[in-house]
Amino acid sequence: MPSFLTPLDLLALAVFAACWFGYAWLVDRVPSIRRRSVIHAMDQHRRRWLLAAIPRENRIADVGIVGNLMSSTSFLANTCIFIIGGAMALLASPEIGRHVLSAMPFAEASLTDGGWEARVLLLLLIFVRAFFELTWALRQFNYGSILIGGLGRTPAAVPAAEIAAEVVNRAARHFNTGLRAYYFGLAVLAWMVHPVAFVLASLWVVSELHRREFRSAVQAALNTQD
Repeated sequence: MPSFLTPLDLLALAVFAACWFGYAWLVDRVPSIRRRSVIHAMDQHRRRWLLAAIPRENRIADVGIVGNLMSSTSFLANTCIFIIGGAMALLASPEIGRHVLSAMPFAEASLTDGGWEARVLLLLLIFVRAFFELTWALRQFNYGSILIGGLGRTPAAVPAAEIAAEVVNRAARHFNTGLRAYYFGLAVLAWMVHPVAFVLASLWVVSELHRREFRSAVQAALNTQD
């Protein structure tokens, strides 16, 4: 065990990993659970959208929708770059961050250089992962816009629309994975204060993700047609 990580730190990391990877595995890999999520409902709505685009002669609005999706994805990907740069600066000057934390009443008083670097490195890894997921989603939305633009108005357009829907749906899944990394990155900020706060923040993030994806009014509305 690294000397700069206490048993409480390791427990908090284990809870964090279980929350993130366990939740992602259940929602993304277990069909019976995934079918009740907002993610699955939106997959079906995107498929209906692209099938409905076949008879339209003018698809400027359809390509515009994809462009709107690309702009929000690009914004989050660009923000990752700034966060990564900030994390690198915190690694270079650990005394500044530790000085700020020391002013907080509930912050961990005995945080070492190694403990600080471990926290910042975890934050850095999370947002590097988010950047790769979001940029791959951006490329897939770009591919989707080309496929939509190439849709014909013949019977062969139906399988082409299915392909376009699959590409756009996969882009949305990677966007969702990148956005999920943002949520758990915020949980890591609580580790800067105290491992117990890290545990509570990880559990809160999972609870909030579950509420939004399975028990929200949006989820109920999206599933009314299924």
